[in-house]
Amino acid sequence: MKVSEIKEMGRDQMKEKLVELKKQLFTLRFQNRVGQLENTAVLSTVKKDIARIYTISKEMNVNIS
Repeated sequence: MKVSEIKEMGRDQMKEKLVELKKQLFTLRFQNRVGQLENTAVLSTVKKDIARIYTISKEMNVNIS
């Protein structure tokens, strides 16, 4: 996810995307522990996307937590 895409989102969209990414991270971690995850690089990209959303929300003074 690109920074420009996140900046175009509204507060509610950021919250929805954050919840979606956290659910995805949970399932990916579970798959990794079980041994079903083929591409482990996806874990780091999802973590980075979550961090980007938090960072941009702080820059825009939007409370999403």
